[in-house]
This record gives sequence, structure tokens and C-alpha cells, in this order.
Amino acid sequence: MIDKSFLDWPFFEERHRVLAAAVELWARENVGGLVSHHDIDGSCRRLVEAMGQTGILKHAIPAAYGGESETLDVRSLCIVRETLARFDGLADFAFAMQGLGTGSISLYGSDEVKAHYLPPVGRGEKIAAFALSEPEAGSDVAALATTAEPDGPGHVVINGEKTWISNGGIADHYVVFARTGEAPGARGLTAFIVDADTPGLTVKERIETIAPHPLATLSFKNVRVPVSHRLGNPGEGFKVAMATLDIFRSTVGAAALGFARAALDETICHTMTRKLFGAPLSDLQMTQGTLADMVAKVDAASLLVYRAAWTKDQGAERVTREAALAKLVATENAQEVIDSAVQLHGGKGVTIGSKPEALYREIRALRIYEGASEIQKVVIARQAVADHAARKAKKAAAK
Repeated sequence: MIDKSFLDWPFFEERHRVLAAAVELWARENVGGLVSHHDIDGSCRRLVEAMGQTGILKHAIPAAYGGESETLDVRSLCIVRETLARFDGLADFAFAMQGLGTGSISLYGSDEVKAHYLPPVGRGEKIAAFALSEPEAGSDVAALATTAEPDGPGHVVINGEKTWISNGGIADHYVVFARTGEAPGARGLTAFIVDADTPGLTVKERIETIAPHPLATLSFKNVRVPVSHRLGNPGEGFKVAMATLDIFRSTVGAAALGFARAALDETICHTMTRKLFGAPLSDLQMTQGTLADMVAKVDAASLLVYRAAWTKDQGAERVTREAALAKLVATENAQEVIDSAVQLHGGKGVTIGSKPEALYREIRALRIYEGASEIQKVVIARQAVADHAARKAKKAAAK
């Protein structure tokens, strides 16, 4: 039985508790019948369609375009991801990508672009994707090589390659970041929406990972895109990407939290019923020590995830530090919690098809995507140094 007492924390309102209960009920009744790990693409399509019909995807878009909240409510996004992740990683993935693939549109799209792209995503009729990474540019966004060059007054032509693109091959549109050259490095990038059926855009290869998801390398060869599909102003691509990740990076921590809670629950149940030397495994002090560590890691991650989400929902313009801390601690802690679950399950823990084994494969990618743990540490340290310098300067100015 999952401990949901965290929902009583002051981070949440009654609507969040209602949402958690509704998603829990839907997932319990539907996810098992929608997911086949032998049909990843089909599973994602079925999940997106079903979540659109039941209203869960309304939390991925603003109310003006069929969504639930006036602006993206990060606590709601986190609650949905955490809940779905406890049931199946693919269910979490399908929801998350609808949000990430339209987050930049919600934040920076024109009214016409929002009206065209957001409603069908919220209804589960279209699948979204976010195309930032490249073969030689993942965490280092400033190194992006894909280009978007003017082609007459109303279009640009995109050339390059994107890889590790979630929903690659099944998405109906991609938010693509390309170099437009307004300035060196990160200041010379711009974001565009590219429809999947645009001539010149092809799926170069599908990528298989230890926890299968729709993932692909995309090729762009003279892909002609209207300037009206630009998100933000020319040269604001880095700003668009970071603002989007500011929202969704916390939700990665929430997904990790869902995996960790599932592992903890499975492990407590297992140790209470597994007999060793004539007594339950949970009676052994070494087991109790491990369980205590698991509980502490889950609670610590939960506090950081929902602090970041709450801070953003209170109107903070940026939560770079808070989101980085949430993602770093939640994903690293979840890896350790799940590893402990595998250990305490013994042979069952490494048996293909068992819950601990599935969670072990699912958690590993979360420590890498949307900014690897090492990058989060850089972000956190730089922000800490900058904040210290600002406090010092303020104190000096006050003298």
C-alpha cells in the first residue's frame, strides 16, 4: 500500500489531491490493458488517445486551449507523472512527452500557433516531441550544429541531424532548435515547430534502449518551415529551451519518485512475507537499516521535487536551481532505492519480468536525459556561487 501522506503537505491544494486520486484510479483500471512492451509505438498511441479521452492530458496544456489550468501547473504535472510512473514507465513517458513537446509552444507560440497545435495534443489526437539533442551536442546546447537559414521572406530551411529524440518516428510535430546565427554559441539559436510530414524530414534510425521507448535519430535535409512556426524571437532558442526545461525538469524528478515509491512498496511487502531463519526478512536489523535508508531517500526527493514545483507555481520566473536539485536528488536517490529493492528481493530481483527488474531498467535513463546528473551539479554549483556573489555585493552596497 503506497504511502500518500505527502499529499497533506502544504505544497498542495485540494484539487491536487483530487487529481492524484483520479489518476490513480484511471491508471489502476487502464494502464495494464493499454501497454504491451512488444508494441512500444502502439502502446504510446493507445496511451495518448486514452489519456486524452479521460482528460489527463488537459494538464499538459493551458486552459485557453482546452487545458485544465490557466498556465501549466507544475505540481499537477508532477503528480500525474509520479502516479503513472508507479504503474508503468511507458505510461509516464506518453504523458510527459505531450507536455514537453508542447511546453515551448505554450510559453512562446503565437496565438495562431497555439490554437493549431495545442488542442489536438490535449485531446490525445496528436503526438508531440521535443528535438534538442544532436550527435555532438547533448548537454552542451551551445554546440548545436543544425542550421535554419532564410529562404525568402516567409520561410527558413533547416538542415542537420537530431538524435535521442523521444517520440521520434511517431510524433506529429517536433519542436526543433537550430542555429540561426544572431550571435555565437547559445545566443544564436532559434526554435521552430516542424510538422512530421514536412518534405526532407526523415527518421534516419530508431534507437533501442534498456527500457524501450519510441526513440529516434532524425535527419533534416532542406526542410522548409514557415517563419510563423518560430517560437519566440530570432536568437531566443536557448531561452525557450531553458524556460521549458525549468518546468519539465522537476517532473523528471517526479517520475523517478514514482519509480522509487513503487520499489519501496514492493520491498516492504516482500520483506514482511519472505521468511528467513524462521522469521520475516523485515525483522532483521540489516534489512531494517536498508528500509530506513530507502524511506529517507524517498522523502528527501519528494520534498525537493514538490518544493521546486510549488515555487514555480507561485510565479517564480526561473527555478533553475530548485529544478536542478529536484532532478539530481530524485533520480540519484531513486537509483539507490531501486538497487536496494533488487538486493532485498534476491533472485527475484534480477528475474526478467519482476517489478524490481523492470524498475531497475526504467530508472537508469532518468539520470541522463533532460540534463545528466553531472550537468545538474554544474548548474547547482554555478547558481550557488552567483547567489553568494550577489548577496556579498548587496551587503557591500548597503554599507
